[in-house]
Amino acid sequence: MPQFEIGLIGVIVFVVVAILACIGCFIAGQIHRKKFAEREISGAEEEARRIINEAIKASEGKKREALLEAKEEILQSRAEYEKEEKSRRADLQKQERRLQQKEENLDRKTENIEKKEEALAAKHAAADKAQEEIDLIKRSQTEMLERISGFTVEEAKQYLISQVEGEVTHETALKIKEIEARAKEEADQRAKEIVATAIQRCAADHASEITVSVVPLPNDEMKGRIIGREGRNIRTIETLTGVDLIIDDTPEAITVSCFEPVRREVARVALEKLIADGRIHPTHIEEMVEKARREVDAVIKSEGERAAFETGVRGLHPEVVKMLGRLHYRTSYGQNVLQHSIEVSHIAGLMASELGLDVHAAKRAGLLHDIGKALDHEYEGTHVMLGVEFCKKYKEKDDILNAIQAHHGDVECKTLMACLVQAADAVSAARPGARRENLENYIKRLEKLEEITGTYPGVEKSYAIQAGREVRVMVRPEAVSEDQMVILARDLAKKIESELEYPGQIKVHVIRETKVVEYAK
Repeated sequence: MPQFEIGLIGVIVFVVVAILACIGCFIAGQIHRKKFAEREISGAEEEARRIINEAIKASEGKKREALLEAKEEILQSRAEYEKEEKSRRADLQKQERRLQQKEENLDRKTENIEKKEEALAAKHAAADKAQEEIDLIKRSQTEMLERISGFTVEEAKQYLISQVEGEVTHETALKIKEIEARAKEEADQRAKEIVATAIQRCAADHASEITVSVVPLPNDEMKGRIIGREGRNIRTIETLTGVDLIIDDTPEAITVSCFEPVRREVARVALEKLIADGRIHPTHIEEMVEKARREVDAVIKSEGERAAFETGVRGLHPEVVKMLGRLHYRTSYGQNVLQHSIEVSHIAGLMASELGLDVHAAKRAGLLHDIGKALDHEYEGTHVMLGVEFCKKYKEKDDILNAIQAHHGDVECKTLMACLVQAADAVSAARPGARRENLENYIKRLEKLEEITGTYPGVEKSYAIQAGREVRVMVRPEAVSEDQMVILARDLAKKIESELEYPGQIKVHVIRETKVVEYAK
């Protein structure tokens, strides 16, 4: 056998032997690991059994403890429940006792009520019986009284009513006299002092023209120039100014007539400028009228400012000042309304000062009380209503508005200041020379005064005297008693106040005279 083959066989044999050795080592290792693992498993099992036994023992102990605690809680809950049950039973027993007591009380009260009802029914029956007896006695007494007195029941009632009416009338008259005497004693002297002081410290002009202005001419030839060709100049003046130019036989004078005083003043100023300039034609007339209107507006503004400055009234709206200035050209019964307003402002302020009231508010109300007369030619309504609406538009206070609204008695005076403005207005209008009225209105007022006072029952004659400031009423003595005279005088005064318009106040003088005439033969 060759050498190479021998070597190869040896290598194979060595490899086989090595593989077998490795297999043997692996098997031996596996056997060793198996034994070690078995020992580990047996140890772990023993440890697990030990842990399980200990857990079983611990759980049994805890179970016993839980059972004990549960038993204790059950026993405690049972004790509490029994205690609560006993308490509830005690409360129920108390309530039952109370209800039983209440039932017993109700029964007793019911019995008492029934007894009282029986007693009340008996009393009612006795009362009805007594009432019947009383009615019977009353009827018998009434019949006896009728036989004795000779009057029936109705006649006796009428007699008693007439007696009571006479006594009440007498007592009413005495009470009125007493109240008036006491009021006069307390108020007359003080009122006289206040009004006298206010009048002494205030002076104003007398009456002025009413609705016409007279423009003097340098000669009668100027009349023809003012009339113009076919009357175009005079028509232009009348159209632009809204006035009537009266050209009559009066030498060297033209009369400007218009109910609206501002337009009349504009026409008068424009005519004077045209006469002074000498150029009279429609175009120049328009220029002069416009210039006169600006001058009159300036005068209106300055007069309003003068009135506010003279009275010391501040904070007036410019439109209110302008409207006050328009009163410079307005007259009432011949009295200049702006001067009258200034006078009322002064008098109201003086009286407010004497009484300790707000002097500035009284002056403001007195100055604005007739401002509606600047509007009554342009708008519908009384000057009182127009003045209130105008002042309300420019945020005047409520007390000022009430004084304006109440100064002629249209509404009730809500403040003492309104009463002062009302009194100051009457003082300013009623003083001698303050106002004048035409003869026709004057006579109508006196006739109306005599007519009002002469229509009352029991009045024989009535006479208006003292220029309508006093009315003398003669009554029949057999129709009007002395006590009824007092009531009659008050009723006449109230009726005059409600039906007649007049400046100042009217004295009602009731006279009752009894005459007895006998002849000696």
